Amino acid sequence: MCLGIPGKILSIADDGLRTGKVSFGGIVKDVCLAYVPEAGVGDYVIVHVGFAISKVDEEEAKKVFELLEEMGELAEAGGQGP
Repeated sequence: MCLGIPGKILSIADDGLRTGKVSFGGIVKDVCLAYVPEAGVGDYVIVHVGFAISKVDEEEAKKVFELLEEMGELAEAGGQGP
């Protein structure tokens, strides 16, 4: 399964390729921002395999974080069954 995960842009660098530090709920990764030239520091982007593919508003990003958290809780609960 392929998922795009929202993350918040913490910083941007442009050394020939626009990249940035993006936080995914506290885990920070380097991400290519070439496909979202309109995105800036503080914006949320959808990231797929290291590439930001679109901007997303903060409210939508929070909904996805909540859903992912619920999925993790469900997986944990499923592993502790009788």
